[in-house]
Amino acid sequence: MIGGVSAGYFCNKYGRKGTLLRNNLLNLLGGLLMMFSDNAKSYEMLIAGRLVIGICAGIFTGAAPLYLSEIAPISLRGFAGVFNQLAITFGVMISEILGLQFILGTAYYWKYAVGMTIVPMCLQLCTLIWCPESPRYLMLLKSDEESAEKALKWLRNKVDVSDEIEEMRIEGERMRKSKKFSITDLFHHKELLTPLIIGLVMQLSQQWGGINAVIYYSTEIFEGAGLSKASAQYATVGVGGVNVAMTFVSALIMDRAGRRTLHLIGLGGMFVGSVVLTIGLEYQSHHKWLSYLCIVAVVLYIIFFATGPGSIPWFIVAELFDQQSRSAAVSLAVLTNWFANFCVALGYPEMNTHLKQLSFVPFVCLLFFFWLFTFFKVPETKGRSIEEIRQMFQQPINVSSDDGTVQRGGKTKYTLIPTDEPPVT
Repeated sequence: MIGGVSAGYFCNKYGRKGTLLRNNLLNLLGGLLMMFSDNAKSYEMLIAGRLVIGICAGIFTGAAPLYLSEIAPISLRGFAGVFNQLAITFGVMISEILGLQFILGTAYYWKYAVGMTIVPMCLQLCTLIWCPESPRYLMLLKSDEESAEKALKWLRNKVDVSDEIEEMRIEGERMRKSKKFSITDLFHHKELLTPLIIGLVMQLSQQWGGINAVIYYSTEIFEGAGLSKASAQYATVGVGGVNVAMTFVSALIMDRAGRRTLHLIGLGGMFVGSVVLTIGLEYQSHHKWLSYLCIVAVVLYIIFFATGPGSIPWFIVAELFDQQSRSAAVSLAVLTNWFANFCVALGYPEMNTHLKQLSFVPFVCLLFFFWLFTFFKVPETKGRSIEEIRQMFQQPINVSSDDGTVQRGGKTKYTLIPTDEPPVT
C-alpha cells in the first residue's frame, strides 16, 4: 500500500520508465536481504526484505499499467493492459512451481526461492533500458515535444504521428490552464468523482471477489476436497497454469469484446463458481463425488477471473482519467487494491475458522453486488480516446443495460463510436 500510493509521485518525478528502472534497486535490496537472512541467522533481515519487496511491488503495480496504457495505441490498449496481468499470473505460477518440495520448497533451498525475485529485475534492466519513455509524459509533463515525437515514431514504427501529437497538444493546453493537481482534487471535481468511484469499485471487485482466498489457500481447499497433500500442491500449480492460459486468451479478445462485457462475464462466472464451491464443500461429507465438483468449481472460478476481473481493473483506471489526474487516480486505485488484498489475506482464515464450509458466502454476496454495479454504472471504453472518455463524465451518466450506451442527464441517448474522422463540435 505504501508503494502503491507513492507510485504516482515517482512516475511524475522520474517518468514512467524512469520509475520502473529505479524501482529495481528496491527489488535488488529486498531480494538480497531475504536470500541471505538464513546465512546471517537473522529473521529481522527476512522481515526487512519482505517490507522492501512489498513497497517495490506496490510501485510496480502502479507504474507498469500506467506506462503500458500511455505507450499503446488505442486499438491495442486493452491488449497491452492484459499483458501486464499475464506477466503477474505467470510469476505466480512460477513461484508455485519453485515452492514444490522437490524443487526449492525445502528447509535448505527456500532462501533461493525468495531470492528469485532478482531474476525478473535482471530481465527488466536488460530490456526496458532500450525502450523509450512514455510520449505522453514527455509531451504533457516535461513539455518536450521533440522527444515525445521521437518516442512515438519508435513505438509506432512510422514517420507520421501528427494525429497523436496534436491530441496531446490540445490536452496540454487544457492542463496549462488548470492549477496543479493533487490526489485530494479527485474528490472535489464532480466530473472526476464518478470515474474515481468506478475505478475503485472495480479494484475492490478484483480482490473482494475472493480470488486471493482461492490463490492463497487453494492447497488447503484441495486437501479439504479429499486430495493428498502432494496432489493438492500439483493441483494448485495446475490452477496457476489455467490462470496464465486464460489471461492470454483474454488479451487476444479484450479489444474486440470490450472491457465492460468481459468484466460482466468474469464476475458472473466467479459468482456461479463460488456458489458451486460452497455447496460442494458443505455437502461433500455426504457425497464423495462432490469433492471433485469442488475442484471443478475452483478451476472454473479461475477461468472466469482471468477472463476479465484479473486484468481490467489494473488498466481501466488509466483509461478513465486524462494526463493531469491519471497518476493521482492510479495511486489511489493501487492503494485500494492492496488494502483489499490485505483484508482478504488476514480476514479469510478467520472466516474459514468460524464459517467453515460457508466461508465463501460473503464473496458470493459481494460478487453479486459488483456484477450489478458493473451492469448499471460502468461504461465501455473500448476504442475510445482519452478525450472521448473524459467527455462522458462531464455530466451524470447512466449506462444502457444492453451495450454500455451512455445516457446523459436522462435526456439525450447516444453511443460513442470510434472513427478516423475528426470530431465534430
